[in-house]
Amino acid sequence: MDGTTLRVPDSDENRAHFTLPSSGAHRESAYPQARVVGLMALGSHFLLDLKVGAYTESEESLSSGFDEQLPDHCVLMVDRGLIHYGRFYRHQQRGEERHWVVRAKSNLVWTVLEILGPNEVIAEVPFRRPARRSDPTLPSSMRIRVICYQLPGFKPQWLLTSMLDAERYPAAEIIELYHQRWELETGFDELHTHTLERLEALRSQTPDRIRQELFALAVVYNLVRLEMARVAGLLEVSPLRISYRTSLLLIRTLWLSAWVVAAGRLPQYLEQLSGDIALLVLPAKRPRSYPRAVKIKMTRYPRKVRASAPLPS
Repeated sequence: MDGTTLRVPDSDENRAHFTLPSSGAHRESAYPQARVVGLMALGSHFLLDLKVGAYTESEESLSSGFDEQLPDHCVLMVDRGLIHYGRFYRHQQRGEERHWVVRAKSNLVWTVLEILGPNEVIAEVPFRRPARRSDPTLPSSMRIRVICYQLPGFKPQWLLTSMLDAERYPAAEIIELYHQRWELETGFDELHTHTLERLEALRSQTPDRIRQELFALAVVYNLVRLEMARVAGLLEVSPLRISYRTSLLLIRTLWLSAWVVAAGRLPQYLEQLSGDIALLVLPAKRPRSYPRAVKIKMTRYPRKVRASAPLPS
């Protein structure tokens, strides 16, 4: 579960509803922006839910209710900006084997109850009084597992999780699982960079039509991903090893030509589409072993202002 922003056309209605973010130096952005929060199945990139709001709305408020529709035997992963122990506790209590994993903030404090190993402990975090007043079902505290790890070239990190059993849920597997959270960022990139072809902004001029446009985009994205998952199942590989960009282009080409094809031949064309997508298997992803750093950063150029034309002499 994570969020992103998308630019929308600078109409009066969009500007009033979505608002213009500040771009620094007391200037406003060129376009209003919509805040979008998505819930995605990371193993397939299926979008399970999508909420659209104004730029001023927080990701936490937009994502409320997402965890209520999650199935049993699942792990919810969120950005550390969305840490909410009350939500995590309710998520655990709603079904069977419903867990969560999140990276800790630097200022979080917990009480160690049990040492499991050199880099992991069972700890206790309290629920504050305001949280318990708003939700009387919350207990006074909650037990969590804290795992410390450090990747080469990076600072030490702490993961918090509800998976307390260290034998059933080894720390190394939880660390590897957490780093799949970035698949949602990849999904957002597939929507914006590939599906929308890097459009400067969406096209609808009113907030209601912006929502309609975004949900239509999500439906189309899921249909492409559904076909990719079906082909991946036949090949017995992960759906993430099928090229989204090329699959999208193949499906677009099919539907651009389908209107001139006899209806009886469409099944043959769809079967051929599946065969073409089966050729798009990518190699397995390599783990990142170096920090995200560059030798030279781009210079921050000053804003270019159109100069006034000189008056004729």
